[in-house]
Amino acid sequence: MKEKLKKLWIGVLKFLFSGKGLSVKTGRYVSESIVVGAFTGFIVVAFRAALDFTRRWILEGIGKRESLSRISDGAAIGRMYSLEALLDWHRLLLLVLPAAGALLGYLLIKKFSSVKNARGTGSAIHAYHYEDGYVPGAVIPIKSVASIITVGSGGSGGYEGPITLVGASCGSVIARALNLSVRARRILMAAGLSAGLGALFQAPLAGALFGFEIFYSSSDVEYETIIPCFIASAVSYTIYAWFYGWLPLFTMPADCAFQNGVRLLPYFILAIVVTFAVRFYISFFRYTEEKFFWSIRSGALRVVVGGLLTGVIGYFVPDILGTSYQVIQASFTAGASELFEDFGPLTIAGFICFFFMKTAATAFTVGSGGSAGVFAPALVCGGSLGAAFGLICSRICPASFGIHPAAFALVGMAGFLASAIRIPLTSIVMVAEISGNHSLLVPAMWVCGISFWLNNGWSLYRSQVHNRESSPVHS
Repeated sequence: MKEKLKKLWIGVLKFLFSGKGLSVKTGRYVSESIVVGAFTGFIVVAFRAALDFTRRWILEGIGKRESLSRISDGAAIGRMYSLEALLDWHRLLLLVLPAAGALLGYLLIKKFSSVKNARGTGSAIHAYHYEDGYVPGAVIPIKSVASIITVGSGGSGGYEGPITLVGASCGSVIARALNLSVRARRILMAAGLSAGLGALFQAPLAGALFGFEIFYSSSDVEYETIIPCFIASAVSYTIYAWFYGWLPLFTMPADCAFQNGVRLLPYFILAIVVTFAVRFYISFFRYTEEKFFWSIRSGALRVVVGGLLTGVIGYFVPDILGTSYQVIQASFTAGASELFEDFGPLTIAGFICFFFMKTAATAFTVGSGGSAGVFAPALVCGGSLGAAFGLICSRICPASFGIHPAAFALVGMAGFLASAIRIPLTSIVMVAEISGNHSLLVPAMWVCGISFWLNNGWSLYRSQVHNRESSPVHS
């Protein structure tokens, strides 16, 4: 019965794409991209529903993180670290929840899929260059569930890596079901990757750009994937937004705009700060990853140790657990409340400390083998540094500069992504889409261009090749 259903499904797909003027003949794969976008969109909707349920049940239910004093809620330092707060049994659970979730996710992937093929965006990039665009179909359910459990239980990471790999698998599966060429499989794999990111971040244009920009660490792009990526991302986003709304992920103050050319000077300094911060972020991640790999033979033990270290940090700073998106939102209110005038909530020192703690927690979670992404933590780290730098500038620069710390937080996010992940176009557009603010494109372009150029040769993804000539696809 199962084989009959499979043959029927393949027959339907072949019938749909067998007419005259078929997109396969034009080389643009328009029809197939629509199917990939729709398939991926519904997968992302299911992923988000499972994610919300798991987070409410584990991190917010068992761990009661929402009820704890957190810096993003403006909790005073004294109240956060009082004896009563530190001995709260829900808070004590945060010490072990990340380890338990990371272990369960690891065992799930090890039993039902290949760990090598389920590392996230890095695995998708490797599949594009070296595996003829082949991503196993088992990745879709297994990687989704493993990532939901890992991050939903407090692991410090993001869902973008898992969901881009899941989207890539959707494209690869559909190409194989239609018996398309290797070239077509790569193109649809990239389209699925775009569709996953565009939907989950509610940033369809950024998702489309990501699908042809992510494969190289230089400014090269995959030209033949451009149209399929645009189509798949648009379809996927529309389906996702139909269920979860059309508003951006974050909200920003209305007065954040680029209206003074003199501000390019502090933004230039921000680009330098971001450049060296990214080098620290990548170096610490690589060092941790190699230390765990070489010093602990057992993969299960590695993720447990990494989870426990994350739990220790999360015990003192609950905001680092999970995606930490609440800190991004807090960075957009930096300087706009009396909370930020005293040492405590998220002052200059608070944002800088949070950057280092989030970097460490992400390295412990993902570097040890946990199923989570590094894209979202890069956003959080960039926003934290940008907010801290913006607060400094607002205090030392003349009032005529009109410095708004929230603007620096947003631009810092863009610069950090562009430099660490080598996606300048995606970064510029993404921060605009996720914040709903399109008036900071000029400083974002300025900071992304400078930090991207200065960090040539640095990338979080080892599977990226430098340019098209370096890829086996074009050799």
